[in-house]
Amino acid sequence: MAGAPDEHQSDGSKLRTVLGILKKFIGVSDLAAVRFSLPSQLLEPTPNLEYWTYLDAPNAFIAIGTSDEPLDRMLEVVRFWLTKDIKYAKGRPCKPYNSCLGEFFRCNWESEDNAPVIDTLGLSNGATPPDGPARSNLSSLKAAAKDDKNASNLSLSVPQHGAPADSHPIRVSYLTEQTSHHPPVSAFHVTCPEKGITARGFDQITAKFTGTSVKVLPGEHNMGIFITLDKRDGETYQLTHPAAHLGGLLRGSLSVSVSEMAYFTCPKTKIKAILHYVEEGWLGRTTNKIDGVIFKYDPDKDDKTRVQDVPADDVLARLSGPWREKVTFTLGPRPSKSVPLEEQYTIIDMAPLGVAPKIVPPEDQQLPNESLSLWGGVTKAIIAKQYSKATEIKVELEEKQREKAREREQSGEEWRPVFFEHVTGNGGKPDLTDVGRQVLERAQKGEWSTDDILDRGRVW
Repeated sequence: MAGAPDEHQSDGSKLRTVLGILKKFIGVSDLAAVRFSLPSQLLEPTPNLEYWTYLDAPNAFIAIGTSDEPLDRMLEVVRFWLTKDIKYAKGRPCKPYNSCLGEFFRCNWESEDNAPVIDTLGLSNGATPPDGPARSNLSSLKAAAKDDKNASNLSLSVPQHGAPADSHPIRVSYLTEQTSHHPPVSAFHVTCPEKGITARGFDQITAKFTGTSVKVLPGEHNMGIFITLDKRDGETYQLTHPAAHLGGLLRGSLSVSVSEMAYFTCPKTKIKAILHYVEEGWLGRTTNKIDGVIFKYDPDKDDKTRVQDVPADDVLARLSGPWREKVTFTLGPRPSKSVPLEEQYTIIDMAPLGVAPKIVPPEDQQLPNESLSLWGGVTKAIIAKQYSKATEIKVELEEKQREKAREREQSGEEWRPVFFEHVTGNGGKPDLTDVGRQVLERAQKGEWSTDDILDRGRVW
């Protein structure tokens, strides 16, 4: 019968099918560059550009730059980093749709300014933080920890998202565009003018199938997330990505683990953080733990790449704990294990957190190459479990992309993004075009119409 759902596949059956496909790619140096197409029943109904936003907790993002102390601002950056992929800590990994060249996604978040202030000066000398709603919250938490013998940690966790009806929500706007197909690269830009914070970068991954898991690394054009604080004299932080492992293929239950190092640097403050993701512990068990250090460094001689390389005299703080649960920090050079519990402070507790909802353009104001519109037919068919129909629509979309590529090759036309100046390059920091800036400015006002600034035929 037309429109009837196809036969349902269990998760275990799906993974066995994926494993059979991946076995064909053993020895391939970069699985991501192959861009193989999975059957629709193996995909999650989510476009790739919508999936990778790094703002699962926008209230942690807008809190960056709150403190007047450089160390505290680096801790704010670390807190944001630990919240950017709540979907992995709380949910299960999925395979979204491959992006098409020229595809783009835009959205807003509205969040209350409710992340407690990190005040290491107050913590280190016992002083009461200055008055103010966020600092009063910190002071009360500290007092509670002191009064309760079982509450040895000062909670600096980010509360749940969303602003009460009587509060002033802070808006964060996001724009991303697929700028290259070979290799697959997308550019993104995040802005919160009210807080004077922007973030940008290129997304690109390389992947290799080891036989039991898929190892994912940042590609050559992915130099991390660059966060700039306009209200701190243009202070810029570069956050680089560690390695990720997609495992559980043989067990029939996908899981994500992280290994190797993430580096955060701020040349203006001369402060650097190293997060070592300790993948395995005793008897090869996955620990999901972090061993980190924040320290003074010389931007002209940035040669410290391991936690143990950092001289004790340069250490400002240490971090430890499971990134899926609770991460703590201690002040000074002492190893975290030797610091009393009352001097170990929680920088993030993942337990109460959830992924913040996005605000997207109304369907009638989305362009044909906007992710939710472009993949809308595939998504509706997958949700209805009409996998044959979804595959048919998906194949048609992919063939149209190949045809456009052939036409450009025959005409000698060079592809140029609409919203970003750079396909790749520029030190990993893509600049917006005038059109890209206008689109983000309108999103900040809650406006989505682009009829007067975009030629729909030119865009798609």
